[in-house]
Amino acid sequence: MALLAWVPGLHAAEAAAPTPPAAPATTTTDAETQAIVQKAVAANTVREVHAPDFIEHLVDETLAAFDVRASGNTVTHFVISALLLFGALVLRKILTSFIFNQLKRLASRTQTTLDDKLFPALEGPMATFVMLVGIFAALKVLKLSPNLDRMVAYGSSVAFTLVLFWALWRAFSALLDHAQEISLERQLGVAAFMPWIKKTLATIFVAFGVLMIIQSFGYDVKAILAGLGLGGLAFALAAQDTLANVFGSVVVAIDQPFKIGEAVKIGASEGVVEDIGLRSTKLRTPAGNLIVIPNKTVAAEAITNNSRFIRRRVEQVLGLTYGSSAQNLETIVAQIRAIVEGEAEVDKSSVHVYFRDYSASSLDIWLAYNVSSPDFALHMAVRQRINLAIMRAVEARGLSFAFPTQTIELSGAIAEKLAERSAPPRSSPS
Repeated sequence: MALLAWVPGLHAAEAAAPTPPAAPATTTTDAETQAIVQKAVAANTVREVHAPDFIEHLVDETLAAFDVRASGNTVTHFVISALLLFGALVLRKILTSFIFNQLKRLASRTQTTLDDKLFPALEGPMATFVMLVGIFAALKVLKLSPNLDRMVAYGSSVAFTLVLFWALWRAFSALLDHAQEISLERQLGVAAFMPWIKKTLATIFVAFGVLMIIQSFGYDVKAILAGLGLGGLAFALAAQDTLANVFGSVVVAIDQPFKIGEAVKIGASEGVVEDIGLRSTKLRTPAGNLIVIPNKTVAAEAITNNSRFIRRRVEQVLGLTYGSSAQNLETIVAQIRAIVEGEAEVDKSSVHVYFRDYSASSLDIWLAYNVSSPDFALHMAVRQRINLAIMRAVEARGLSFAFPTQTIELSGAIAEKLAERSAPPRSSPS
């Protein structure tokens, strides 16, 4: 492209200029032409970097105010450079000690807490920006060598880019902290995923900052991104597991099947959710072990959230001995129903007590009920009170709980032989 732009201009110059004497014709090989094209492309790959325009304007206005016309380094140039540096120090002190203190006082009087986070976050980047303006303006006043002037231009471009990136990052962090605070106050489901969201935005900001720095060095970011796009397919194939985990984390963030601190069971793993990341979810087991589960597995497995009970259900089977009479069974069933319904934490509509089965070694009474509260400790306390009350009622009726037994009846010759073996030996006559 550089050659195409250069050739028409060359032809126009040749048309305007007088025709020189004919020279011997020279031929250019393909290799030489390719080398020229490569040099032209390389020359246009990196553009010349200059100091920011506002620095140039500030220096020009300052020199014009002092009516400085000399191009070299005079005493006036050094004095102006020192004054610019001193002015930056004074302005930085005013900015941090007065202006931002006033802004913080005003923020404390507002109802929202966003400004309380935003002003302290921007104080550091703004103070650094003022100092950078003073430093690079002071250097720009002086007449430096071409190499040193080029280094100052590069340094100023990179420094201001980093300060801008720093200010944006601090502002977004304050905004995310405010959003997390609101979500916690309103008990929104997204509160548990705010750390994940912050990590995602941090990754995006780092990539954006690297591109800004590359751009500040004069490189064409579009060409770099186009070059990276050539290997995008190979990268996607190599990182398909990582991408699957990222998409799994997006599914978890959208569905919100659990939050940090909740007890869950994911597949065969069970524990308390300790962290939800881009690649994996971490569970802490009751034994204290840490289980790391890839998010693609989390998205594919059935999830049981043990922290989101709306009530606790209890089912029990009580076995009484076969010596119990029908009247006693009828009475004890009614008494057990009254015991369960007498608990204030039990949902009365959920109570079921019936003489259900004739088992091999017991007469089975089945009871079921729901505890209204999902609290595990309260559910266990209610269950214990009911069990003890049932035990006392069974003892008071003269009944007993059955345990697995088996009775074998023998008759005929086998019974006679067992009787002979169990009989005491006969004494011999004296």
